[in-house]
Amino acid sequence: MRGTPDSRPPEWLAALLDLSSLPPPGEAVTIRGKRYLLERGVLRAEMIVSAEQAQTADTFGFKWHQRGTFDGEISVRRHRDWLLYRYGDVARADWWSDYGEQPVFLDAGCGAALSSLALFGSRLRSVRYVATDISRAVDVAVQRCEDAGVDGAFLQDDVTALPLQPESVDVIFSEGVLHHTDSTRNSLHRLAALLSPGGRFLFYVCRKKGPIREFTDDYIRALLQGMTPQQAWKAVEPLTKLGVALGELGVEVEVPEDITLLDIPAGRYNVQRLFYWHVAKAFHHPDLSFDELNHINYDWYAPANAHRQTPEEVRSWCEEVGLEIERERVEEAGITVIARRR
Repeated sequence: MRGTPDSRPPEWLAALLDLSSLPPPGEAVTIRGKRYLLERGVLRAEMIVSAEQAQTADTFGFKWHQRGTFDGEISVRRHRDWLLYRYGDVARADWWSDYGEQPVFLDAGCGAALSSLALFGSRLRSVRYVATDISRAVDVAVQRCEDAGVDGAFLQDDVTALPLQPESVDVIFSEGVLHHTDSTRNSLHRLAALLSPGGRFLFYVCRKKGPIREFTDDYIRALLQGMTPQQAWKAVEPLTKLGVALGELGVEVEVPEDITLLDIPAGRYNVQRLFYWHVAKAFHHPDLSFDELNHINYDWYAPANAHRQTPEEVRSWCEEVGLEIERERVEEAGITVIARRR
């Protein structure tokens, strides 16, 4: 069973890391100048990170261990539908044949492997799946992948300093992760360098929004920084309750013309969605439980690192690292990209 004290990663990981062999459980190894300890089947790095990145790691480590707040059937199905809408059915894309029989697939910032398992499913059984996260959420990913029959290799490490060789990865998937690092641009650069020529990078980053929502995001996030993850979770609950109340109203309002001063387009809005997009993230969906809704709001407000980007910035960063965008979906919430390295 994976995740036990004596469990080991798959043997192919040694060659990928340019090692003659992997260390025994409980022992350490130095890879590319950094020390890693093999513990419960996970290679865990000795990391030096910024205070913001450490807080972000703690935030997500706490969140992903609350499996009942994201792992329900309805929640997972809804998440999969959202992923398919943005990326398409990439699990069955024609381009997999470009990478041979066992392509190297990097899940960069895997969390609990929620998105990779939901979007790629059984495809992960036919790749060399490497999942990495800076937080202890990687242990939840180990458990969920075992449940799904995916025999992957797991690292607890900073996605900007992974021990992989340049041009050693065929496909990188980084869903909602890059903006939770110290620098979205720098993380994109570091990960793109791992791609083989012709390799593909699939990622999603949050988009910059209107002035009121941007102010609110920063204001709430700053207030939560002095709290423990448990305290922050409780602090967000009243906002989640407001989102539920607004959603249950079922009331619509007409914005008669564009409010350019506040970047609010004209149109007819459900009041909850108007508040959600332009005032504060107070998510609501009638099929989700309160804890599932609070998970979504906490996910955004609790981490210290949560940058927002414009589509123009993302396109320029892709150009800088030689990524040719094949698919782009720009929405109010964020920017989804599938790009191929030239």
